[in-house]
Amino acid sequence: MPELTYTQLVTAITTFQTTAARGRDVIEADARRIDEIATDTAQIAEAIAALSVDTATVSETKDLAKTLHALGTTATGYAVAGDVTAGTAKAAADQTRTTHAGIHEAYSRAPVDLSGVNREWLRQE
Repeated sequence: MPELTYTQLVTAITTFQTTAARGRDVIEADARRIDEIATDTAQIAEAIAALSVDTATVSETKDLAKTLHALGTTATGYAVAGDVTAGTAKAAADQTRTTHAGIHEAYSRAPVDLSGVNREWLRQE
């Protein structure tokens, strides 16, 4: 049986929550940048069309702009999913604190002197 203390559990869940939130911020920033590139690419397509560049090149540039815009939209959706994950991790951390802190508090308030109890005995299943 793996040993996991209350403190380790709360730390692990809180770390995961922080990592998920940071990941969401990074992905969201990347999505905004991709969308900016898509807008720039669409403007370039219009500019080269005005210069009478061959229609195949203009068409490919417009398609690239559409693809980049779709990628930015998808990345934004992925960032939102990261936000949901971070929220779920926060809920798990809060539940862990509520549940296990109550057990720890009850143990701490026990009127029985437990100083002489063998800790190994308490760890047994």
